[in-house]
Amino acid sequence: MAQRLLPLAALAAGLLAACAAHGQAAGSLTVRLGATDVTPDTRSGNLSTPSFAGTRVSVGSNLQAAGGVTWMWTNNIALDLPLTAGYKHEITGDGAIAGVGKLGEVKSQPATLLVQYRFGAPDAAVRPYVGAGPTYARLHGARSTLALTALTGGTPTSPTTLSAESKWTVTGQVGLAWRLGGKWSLDTSVKYTPLKTRVTLSTGQTLDASLDPTTVSVGVGYRF
Repeated sequence: MAQRLLPLAALAAGLLAACAAHGQAAGSLTVRLGATDVTPDTRSGNLSTPSFAGTRVSVGSNLQAAGGVTWMWTNNIALDLPLTAGYKHEITGDGAIAGVGKLGEVKSQPATLLVQYRFGAPDAAVRPYVGAGPTYARLHGARSTLALTALTGGTPTSPTTLSAESKWTVTGQVGLAWRLGGKWSLDTSVKYTPLKTRVTLSTGQTLDASLDPTTVSVGVGYRF
């Protein structure tokens, strides 16, 4: 009897080991949902003439629900696609016009594909990772306020409008993935994206700015 049970025990142990190793093994797909905060580190140039010196802007942060999909290509290399409905950022006066308040707002819709290297074994309880990949930063839906109109010589019947250039860039990432038990996991990451854009007003004036946002994400994942 013992001799018959030994092969079955060995097979069961092998299956259990395979299931444990499947945590983040090659071919697995994880979908996550959580929240993401995007915080620009604005370094603004001056608004082009006609304007007075120090006419600069600052771009605010925004927190939204967000998620993503991660596919393990190998036991250590993954492809990750962050997913979001987009973000809305306030544009406020800075420099010589720091006291004027909100000048407008702009929506951002980043599209990023990351190649990640995940350290450790597939069944590790905690796996740190690094990632990098291309990003298309779509900036759209820009709206101005009466404060901007007043600063640039517009009128309520002919307000000053604005637009921001979308750009291709790259994103770098560091993160951690924790196994919570079963098919569930917790994922946290920080991404940095060097990004420059140009804001153009309906008056013909322009302003160049480096936004360079830092993105912090936390999400709960489920593996399929």
